[in-house]
Amino acid sequence: MKVILFGATGMIGQGVINECLRDERVQQVLAVGRNSLGIENPKLRELVQPDPTDLAAIAGELAEFDACFFCLGVSSVGMKEADYRRITYDLTLKVGRTLAAVNPKLVFIYVSGQGTDSTEQGRSMWGRVKGKTENDLLALPFQAYMFRPGFVQPMDGVISRTPLYRVAYAITGPLIPLFKRLAPNAVNDNREIGRAMIAVAASGANTHVLEPREINARAKS
Repeated sequence: MKVILFGATGMIGQGVINECLRDERVQQVLAVGRNSLGIENPKLRELVQPDPTDLAAIAGELAEFDACFFCLGVSSVGMKEADYRRITYDLTLKVGRTLAAVNPKLVFIYVSGQGTDSTEQGRSMWGRVKGKTENDLLALPFQAYMFRPGFVQPMDGVISRTPLYRVAYAITGPLIPLFKRLAPNAVNDNREIGRAMIAVAASGANTHVLEPREINARAKS
């Protein structure tokens, strides 16, 4: 399959691109972002530009892709709702609507988060915004799947770009193996998320909203 990947420099995105480059089911990856990945691989192609949601440069190729893995996002910590919505909702739907219009057979997988509010009415700002993003993506005319990982364990030396998360991982890192044994369906590592995305893009899933348990199950298929 041919995959478009957004957010490949993030903690989850790095795990996803590593799995895509390893997996024989993926023939080509187009990584779209503001910065180059610095990776040399015959399967990888990059589109580096200030606005990663502007797909005009590849408009003629969009119908050729089988899947889009959308891992682009920011932490809501310290952000006003309008700013968080602009990045989380507006940019995501811009890409989603563009792809759905030209390629309704595409599989679009969006990285959301456990605790997302599908009612869009809850007290959590990020949960409401993520909920609306999920709902509007699911309404578009392509095959959309929402991934809601739980606690994400970074693998292969990947480090979060968010300072608060780096501190949290430094403190909790030694406890993650124990936590994973005690609550295996509350933890996903970034390798598992990548494997699950490829599996869902290749053969679907029995639900369009995948919580940590479903992500781990699809990672093994």
